[in-house]
Amino acid sequence: MIRILLVGALGRMGQQVVQATMGQPDMQVVAGVNLVPGAADFPVFTNIRDVDVAADVVIDFSRAESLDDILDYSMAHRLPTLICSTGHNDRQRARLVEASEQIPVFFSYNNSVGIAVMRSLVQKAAQALGDAYDIEIVEKHHNKKVDAPSGTAVMLFNSLNETRDGALQPVYDRQSIVAERTGNEVGIMSLRGGNIAGEHSVFFCGTDETIEIRHTATSRGVFANGALRAARFLVKKSAGLYDMNDVLGL
Repeated sequence: MIRILLVGALGRMGQQVVQATMGQPDMQVVAGVNLVPGAADFPVFTNIRDVDVAADVVIDFSRAESLDDILDYSMAHRLPTLICSTGHNDRQRARLVEASEQIPVFFSYNNSVGIAVMRSLVQKAAQALGDAYDIEIVEKHHNKKVDAPSGTAVMLFNSLNETRDGALQPVYDRQSIVAERTGNEVGIMSLRGGNIAGEHSVFFCGTDETIEIRHTATSRGVFANGALRAARFLVKKSAGLYDMNDVLGL
């Protein structure tokens, strides 16, 4: 049995993880952490430092500002840790790398299996099409999402940029630019509305044709199921930094 300590346990994604574990006989949420107290079928603590329940893995679906406390706890207890929250700054990302030298750390802006496949596809398309095609990224999310662009959009841009040896430049606000588009620009556009679980499109725009690679999540369940799949992978690993490509062997 894989015992899960779930950070952000009472949030929307936390509840999705709890629901997803009900169909997994080898996994169980044994404790949770949530800034706002509430009832659950397991003990819920308002501070991770107070958790006194034994676990095998930490899954974080909270906020970026909780990262330091989570990593401190995980390293003190030698626990594999999945960071599934977004919006981290450069210092926090560096902290993730440091922690991965001591414990297994999974970090991905998106836990969907489909997004991992999409990431591989856009890289192959960028390599095949070369610089003759303009690239644009559009992401859509619900009106409660606090960060923009989405971490997944940033991840897709970074994957594309790897194929161009870092020559691409993200553009977030063309309103302030009075000039023609340059060949190394990648526009990244964000839409927030309703209860959109998540949609990401990468457009390759050439002469007389446009190729669109799109992923649509119709519920948050895909992210919870991906996190559980990653947790199974992570508990068997030694210290290191992993993402969904490692889980899927891409």
